[in-house]
Amino acid sequence: MTSAKTKHIAVVGAGVIGVSIAYFLSRRPNTVVAVFEQDVPGSGASGHSFAWVNAYGKDPREYHTLNRRSLDMWYRFAHQLNADIGIHYGGEMRWENRTDKAIQLENRTKQLQNWGYPCRLISTEEMLDLEPDMMVDSAKAISHSEADIHVETDKFISVCLKHAIDSGVTLHAKTAVTGLVMHNRKIAAVQTQDTEFRCDTVVLASGIQATELASLLDIHVPQQRSPGIVVKTTPCVQVLHNVAVIHAPSKTENHQHLHLRQLRDGTLRIGQGTQEGINRNDSQEHADMLLDHAKEVLPKIGHAEAIPSPVGYRPMPLDGFPVIGFTEKVPNLYIALMHSGVTLAPLVGEMCAMEIADGACVDWFSSYRLERFG
Repeated sequence: MTSAKTKHIAVVGAGVIGVSIAYFLSRRPNTVVAVFEQDVPGSGASGHSFAWVNAYGKDPREYHTLNRRSLDMWYRFAHQLNADIGIHYGGEMRWENRTDKAIQLENRTKQLQNWGYPCRLISTEEMLDLEPDMMVDSAKAISHSEADIHVETDKFISVCLKHAIDSGVTLHAKTAVTGLVMHNRKIAAVQTQDTEFRCDTVVLASGIQATELASLLDIHVPQQRSPGIVVKTTPCVQVLHNVAVIHAPSKTENHQHLHLRQLRDGTLRIGQGTQEGINRNDSQEHADMLLDHAKEVLPKIGHAEAIPSPVGYRPMPLDGFPVIGFTEKVPNLYIALMHSGVTLAPLVGEMCAMEIADGACVDWFSSYRLERFG
């Protein structure tokens, strides 16, 4: 039997993870939720994310399964929100033009199929049926992961917050949390520059800032520095007609893939390498190079221009896997820190709400508690 006592919950961070948790908590009776964001919603890692929702490169299998579950939940989440949250359906397509890399792609596709992931090898004809504007000199292996999507994070965050606010959540934008007030070994309030907000639970969904805030309570949340670049462009004609994301091989020996998606306004988002790769080059020259590569694959991009974006730092726990759950040292401090936040947002939002509001202990998260770091 659940208690009717009202719970006051402070969510620190208004990126995709923070707003998702706030949304699911807002659907619960007897909860009062306040969201604190030091800048504007989505201005942190969520705004720099390539936002490809997938379980493609998520190993080992347990972690793959967690991402796959959340990928499938995006469809239900979109139905619940019942608004344009910037989802682009159609899957992810990639190809390889070197024999060794083609063999790796074929083997990976077989492995993913054995895990039940909707990914298959396709022919060049099928590739061009999906994307007729593509120019590919040679493709020794091509795969299509049909369930993958991409999300326009600014639209999602805006819609999610609107629903949450309509349900009574208060948003404190441009309001940095400067301290955490303790009483009887629990957090009693969050402090900002101007005031204190009393609360029963604090959720740190603040990305790279989570380590600094947790340290105020002498709790260590280990992170690695993970800089990345996603280049934007000016609008162009529609160049992707069916798939959401493409990964194109590089012609250079370092074999840094190009990844590309197109938004509804015609602009492109382009990156290089893996989603976890280190990239600090935010120069115009680098942005132009990536766009030139994209134009080789999709000539109809035409006269679009590259707009370099400053380096974005992604939340990245030390071992690369999420940190989710209450801490043992401070039992009403809840951590929600992870890379792949866009992929995991629906599952993490709903499951974290169960742990916070209901006192559940979701076994899907058992490998991802903070205490694994010792």
